[in-house]
Amino acid sequence: MSTTHRTSVGIYIDEANIRSNGGYGMQYDVLREFVCHDGAEPVRLNVYATFDPRRAHEDQLYNVKTNRFFAMLRNMGYKVIIKNYKWYTDEEGKSYAKANADLDMAVDALLQSENLERVVMCTGDGDFVQVVRALQNKGCRVEILAFDNVSSDLRREADVFFSGYLIPKLLPTRSIFGPGLIKEWGEEGSRVRGVCYAYKHEGKYGFLRFLKNLSGNLWITDTRHPQSPYVAVYFYESELPREVSPMELPDHELIFEFDLHVQEINKEKKLQARNMQVVSAVDYWHPTLQHSNTSTLHYSINPSNATCPANPFVSSKSSSPRPAM
Repeated sequence: MSTTHRTSVGIYIDEANIRSNGGYGMQYDVLREFVCHDGAEPVRLNVYATFDPRRAHEDQLYNVKTNRFFAMLRNMGYKVIIKNYKWYTDEEGKSYAKANADLDMAVDALLQSENLERVVMCTGDGDFVQVVRALQNKGCRVEILAFDNVSSDLRREADVFFSGYLIPKLLPTRSIFGPGLIKEWGEEGSRVRGVCYAYKHEGKYGFLRFLKNLSGNLWITDTRHPQSPYVAVYFYESELPREVSPMELPDHELIFEFDLHVQEINKEKKLQARNMQVVSAVDYWHPTLQHSNTSTLHYSINPSNATCPANPFVSSKSSSPRPAM
């Protein structure tokens, strides 16, 4: 009796890095579904998170919300590895907190890789480049998933890089908090994210591609292929945000968020993109953006209405993490 082989996969999430670099509000249930595309079997689901015991003692709301978040992750099948903040005093007498779970995550991934065929690392930290190489040398396929401020060396070293912005419903779109009925990702009237893969300069129009579902075959990016999970959408130059020059298109590093509208062209219904916005860009420069501190553009959304609660911390760059109110 033959059985179908299921690829064994492990996911290792650098929670603080993801949260502070565009992934605040990430839906962990959607993440698990994505990682298990093409029928993969989740063997390890590890989240490396930070916690401040001193603050928890002083701030009951912080303590409750943070532990509620950890409990939610455990209920989804994730193993939560907590790194406590340690407090230090600098030369000027100011207190600051530090917590780094990178070493724990790297060691666990290497030790547990013996039972894995695929490893998905959710981080943009370039310190993991050597870990990626080591995992590949052990025979694992290594995939990187992140949002903003992703190390270019890490992207190049991985077998494949996924932008979290492009994964359906992984990070709620702005329209999910707007008035009216919520449209499912990919439906007419919904708001999705995608990249420009073709542009006709003489006609002043182009084509975007977005991932409609997580059914698998993610490598079939040609939207004309019957098994491709991607959908093509056309747009006019007039819909481009003012910070984007048509001369720079197509650009697969430029991620747009847009509304889906249906237009009839030659008696055939076509999807059109409207209200386009740039949500993330790698190595994209424009005069209106020259004061940006990083090469990545991003925006923040309030995840308070998301179906899956987000980590109550705000950016880990602050000396003492504060809860979202």
